[in-house]
Amino acid sequence: MAGLVVLLLIIIAALLAPVIAPAHLLDVTTLLDNPRFAPPSGAHLLGTDHQGRELWVRMLWGARVSLLVGFAATVMSMLIGTILGICAGHFHGWVGGLVMRIIDFFLVLPSLILAIVLSAVLSRSVWTIVIAIGLTSWAGTARVVRSQTLSVSQRDYVERARVLGAGNWHIIVKHLFPAVIPLVLANTTLTVGSAIIAESTLSFLGLGDATQQSWGTILKNAMDVSAATSGYWWYVLIPGVAILVVVLAFTLVGRAVESIANSTMRSR
Repeated sequence: MAGLVVLLLIIIAALLAPVIAPAHLLDVTTLLDNPRFAPPSGAHLLGTDHQGRELWVRMLWGARVSLLVGFAATVMSMLIGTILGICAGHFHGWVGGLVMRIIDFFLVLPSLILAIVLSAVLSRSVWTIVIAIGLTSWAGTARVVRSQTLSVSQRDYVERARVLGAGNWHIIVKHLFPAVIPLVLANTTLTVGSAIIAESTLSFLGLGDATQQSWGTILKNAMDVSAATSGYWWYVLIPGVAILVVVLAFTLVGRAVESIANSTMRSR
């Protein structure tokens, strides 16, 4: 519940960013008189950056991009992982073997390195980051879904449906898919946190869209001006803590959903 409350507050703040902090507050041409690197105070709640922009304004707008990438990349990852995982667990012979080899190939590849390559090759945009993360983070989900599919396939009602002449499509849609959904939902909440970290990493490395605000971009700007060694601690600490809190909140919610979906954990 604590994680859920934190997530709801952050999501509401991100959705209301245009109302709370209008976009013109990010226009550096209107902030010529604003002090640079002002520390947090009553006049500047979270301090200002190297261009005089209020850090709390950038954090609100950055939450929109970071959460958007986290949710969108997770949806893509879950769709790919669920489809391939069910196919690998349900189909036998060369079809199941081929799908399993594809999953193993993506499991062996370092996902961050592959995401960096994709982000560097494709045009710089938020959706490029989404595609890069979504296409490289589904293999773990596929393995989990495959294991669940193999277990469900041995149950009596699935065998009964197969004996009565049910086709592959009917078994997958009516029996296998509903059985793996709770596991997928639990894994989804955990994957969102990983996707947010991946987006922050790619943006920090300069592979994100420089025209969009994100928490990773703020950290990159802080590194570019040597904020950590120059005493501008708020410029580094605030976005770092924000990423930590959001990922922790998603992890707490994910563990709770997992304990609800998993009967063994619930009994403990």
